[in-house]
Amino acid sequence: MNRLRIVFMGSAELACASLSALHSADFVDLLAVVTQPDKPKGRDLKLSPTPVGHLAAQLGLPIHKPSRARDADFIELIRALNPDLMVVVAYGQILPQALLDVPRFGCLNVHTSILPKYRGAAPIQWAIVDGERETGVSIMKMDAGLDTGPVVAEARTAITDDDDSQKLHDRLAAMGAELLIHTIPDFASGRIEPKRQPEEGASYARKITKQDGQIEWSQPARAIFNQIRGFNPWPGAFTHLTVGEKQRLLKIWRAELVDRNGKAPGEVIESTPDRLVIACGLGALRIHELQLEGTRRMSVRDFQSGHALTPGACVG
Repeated sequence: MNRLRIVFMGSAELACASLSALHSADFVDLLAVVTQPDKPKGRDLKLSPTPVGHLAAQLGLPIHKPSRARDADFIELIRALNPDLMVVVAYGQILPQALLDVPRFGCLNVHTSILPKYRGAAPIQWAIVDGERETGVSIMKMDAGLDTGPVVAEARTAITDDDDSQKLHDRLAAMGAELLIHTIPDFASGRIEPKRQPEEGASYARKITKQDGQIEWSQPARAIFNQIRGFNPWPGAFTHLTVGEKQRLLKIWRAELVDRNGKAPGEVIESTPDRLVIACGLGALRIHELQLEGTRRMSVRDFQSGHALTPGACVG
């Protein structure tokens, strides 16, 4: 087949694997990369590009950073490029139908869930928090709705207890890139018929807030375990610990389920230099890695050497 003229739209780290794959594909002519505008970061608030913007610059690709993708001037810019196809991955704005209609074959989006479940901003995190045992990536032909377009292809993967959102993110990013490269030729040649998403089973993965990370120890241990994994690395699952006369935030980064009961939720059941077990509403958690406000992440052994929690102490 002839090389396809493609415009890529993406911003977050998730999109970088797909951009790299398209750049390496011998059937693709990358016309431009569109990403969100640079934003101030760090203590000095220096303007920094998105992960996709940084990668596109390294690859020497033309870059556009419109503040609003629905602006008429931007849509005309894309129209002038005359793309065959637009690929969108974690771009960060809902695109208008006027833009979606520009490419000859429309726009494909790589989404990290099995649609119609977990449409929206944070499908990876909420799938873990909700205790799902399977997720995947879906490639859909975009419409003007929020992840509502017909599905072109999908791939699935199990969610294990060893997965946190960063591990699952990286695996799904690679899966999405691979699926994208295998799907585009058949889609552009008409060998794939997009399938309308079913109405039944649709759900929405809303944007995460910092407050979502707060642990309610009255919840079952499994629910808190999922929360710790789902919100690692951001915003992190946290509780509070009284140190002296002050309450300080305590983040729990890694834990495992323990079959223990009989204590008040949030109470320390067991405490040794290498072992810290905290009661939950049902069951308990053995903590492996944690971080007291103002300190680094550390193992239980390192934490216990400076901030020992004794049996009967409470967090929350």
